[in-house]
Amino acid sequence: MKLSKIAMLAAIACASYTSSMNASANDSIELVSHCAAACDCGEPVCGCEAVDSYCDPCGDACDSGCDSLFGCGSGSLLSGLGSDCCLGEQWSLFGEHCGWTAGGWIQMGYHNNALPLFNSRPDEFQLHQAWLYAEKAIDTSCGFDIGGRIDYVYGTDSQDTQAFGIDNDHWDNGWDNGNDYGHALPQLYMEAGYGDLSVKVGHFYTIIGWEVVTAPDNFFYSHAYTMYNSEPFTHTGALATYNVSDNVTAYGGYVFGWDSGFEDNGDAFLGGLSVGLSDDLTLTYATVGGRFADNSAANERGYMHSIVADLALTDNLQYIFQSDVLDTENNAGALVRETFGINQYLIYTVSDCVAFGGRFEWYNQEGVFLNDNGTPGNDADDFAQESDIYALTLGMNYRPHANVIVRPEIRWDWDDDLLAGLDEGDDQTTFGFDTIFMF
Repeated sequence: MKLSKIAMLAAIACASYTSSMNASANDSIELVSHCAAACDCGEPVCGCEAVDSYCDPCGDACDSGCDSLFGCGSGSLLSGLGSDCCLGEQWSLFGEHCGWTAGGWIQMGYHNNALPLFNSRPDEFQLHQAWLYAEKAIDTSCGFDIGGRIDYVYGTDSQDTQAFGIDNDHWDNGWDNGNDYGHALPQLYMEAGYGDLSVKVGHFYTIIGWEVVTAPDNFFYSHAYTMYNSEPFTHTGALATYNVSDNVTAYGGYVFGWDSGFEDNGDAFLGGLSVGLSDDLTLTYATVGGRFADNSAANERGYMHSIVADLALTDNLQYIFQSDVLDTENNAGALVRETFGINQYLIYTVSDCVAFGGRFEWYNQEGVFLNDNGTPGNDADDFAQESDIYALTLGMNYRPHANVIVRPEIRWDWDDDLLAGLDEGDDQTTFGFDTIFMF
């Protein structure tokens, strides 16, 4: 069975070519070389073109502060509130060499209360993500191209992004360092493409939902219940992408269940459609259906989908609406998880240096196994009956430099029945902040 699936994936890889489009910027394919992406000094031709030394990506916005840690002008922390904020060029430790790139980031943070959403270690300044990646992004503007990517992470977020879909310590699931810290290889895939048709084969991030695992690609420090409890993080298999037109992109592929490495854990379809309805509105539907977990305690199978509407209300104001539905059962037909979530985001960008945002979530769950700290478990004593959970988060993104993001936030959680980690009908206020250093 396992060999036949691998053979099928190889056949798909030979028949299709890959490009990638994901909510995560780290999982996206650039169809043209970005050697000249810093500014408009000329169109790149096939391959890497050197950027002219006189080309200033900051323009005339600030002549003296582009290389300053605090942006332009006097160096004040509030300088980013002005319209002449200038971050300068992002510094890279490894740089880019004709399609080959390598880099990463360090994310460190603190939160005063535990949340069952990655941030489960309160009252401690911690290393969430020490991330390294290497990638050859494909460029189909010249015809056929082939590439790939590998990601490695160490920190308290690693155990949440391991291949925990099978409870036998396969792939990276046994790479723990104590109760919270550990290592993970969340991505290892090959990609190839020709024109508008493409395919990705290997271990890669899901296309489900708006929030992602990679810290620099999220506005908020904390995560939504929907993202953590009702969406897959990674898949292993093959995913094809076809750019139907400038405004329509279709996805379709086969994966070995949810959150599993290169070991058979089920059969599922992963696909979706992204449509640009106007210059200001993009609607994305993504779904996964089939057998999600054959080798875990739940033996879970079913269906889930995510619908995301991304609307630019003004040049500075962005509104995101997301709705997720998950319905699964076990081999005997008994309920495993039935959840429904609505997330709404409102983000106001003051300048390239400063943005403010809010997130409100309503999460309805039934049949979710929860441990005392709110994380998924297998103990029937922790079985959560139907409940409604609400969370409001207000936060800020401050960029003192192109390589640095500071994200303070305050969050309120409450429920009408049972809130993971809290007493029945209780509420919680959580303050947190993190800093991301990219390289």
